Amino acid sequence: MARLVITGAASPLGRQVAKLLAARPDVDSVVAVDLRAADAAGIEVRQLDLATSDLTAAFADADAVLHLASVFGPALDGPEVTDAVEVSMARRVLVAADKASVGQVVLLSSATVYGPWANNAVPLTEEAPLRPHPDLAFAVQKAEIERLGAEWATDHPGAVVARLRPATVVQEGNGGWLARALHAASGLPTGEDTPAQYLHVDDLASAVVATWSNRLDGPVNVAPDGWLTPTERRALDPVPKIRLPERVAMAVANWRWRLRLAPTPPGVLAYARRPWVVANDRLALTGWAAEHSNEEAYVAGHEARAIESISPQRRQELALGALGVAVAGSVAGGVALVRRRRGRTTA
Repeated sequence: MARLVITGAASPLGRQVAKLLAARPDVDSVVAVDLRAADAAGIEVRQLDLATSDLTAAFADADAVLHLASVFGPALDGPEVTDAVEVSMARRVLVAADKASVGQVVLLSSATVYGPWANNAVPLTEEAPLRPHPDLAFAVQKAEIERLGAEWATDHPGAVVARLRPATVVQEGNGGWLARALHAASGLPTGEDTPAQYLHVDDLASAVVATWSNRLDGPVNVAPDGWLTPTERRALDPVPKIRLPERVAMAVANWRWRLRLAPTPPGVLAYARRPWVVANDRLALTGWAAEHSNEEAYVAGHEARAIESISPQRRQELALGALGVAVAGSVAGGVALVRRRRGRTTA
């Protein structure tokens, strides 16, 4: 019988994992650790802040720790987090696991650690190098967490440390910040063969459980079979998105991000334009299979926004108008800077 600790237990992923584990006959107890109260039945709740709280008591006698917590979520809306909070929390979790002599750890990483590069294999296997885009803090921090996990495994012979690399995760009616950001960037020109993957949160939860129960070690990709092309994604959208020239689209996207008018940090733009889809063969060998296809997950996570109810022509006019405002603002800022410099020179 196993005693398991789940961090991030109040998140949609954490709640589903706790539910699946609590129903298993080989699980004796589930400890739900989160800053918010987890409401799953049959679990032991510990309201703790992973960034500051003492985790010793919560981790005591645990056979495995499933570290699913992330600051890139509803509370902080990931793109605005640019420091190393993710890394700090993971480090504290690993220290607590060491003190409790935990023999198995599952770390939630992301397929974004592979980076969006034109020379990526399609699909990527776990043997591919980690090359996160430097402008996406989420991917960079996940890669660092993986490094810490691999280092911890080396220091603990016999321990099992899995590093899950899921594709873009969605849930019913909510794509999550990464899915929303990628969708907002979908007006950028891309090759018609540039693929993308979408993973339903319920399938990620079952993958977490499969990884634990099969004691998978090292990196593990998580994604449905196959992927979607840009043409296939556009066909699933309830309202067609306009497609601007690349220079215009990039300028509008950067302007909207600076003013927090869109959930699209600069680093996400590259992930919308270059491939980073993954192969799920290793996980599939355990018998795991996604219950939701890429198409089903994409539709489930897509939310039509008010802007999408406007005609494509009007949205293009608004976008070009936004570019004009951004350019005008840049010019005005440049003129003001020149005047200030001239004033200092003549003073």
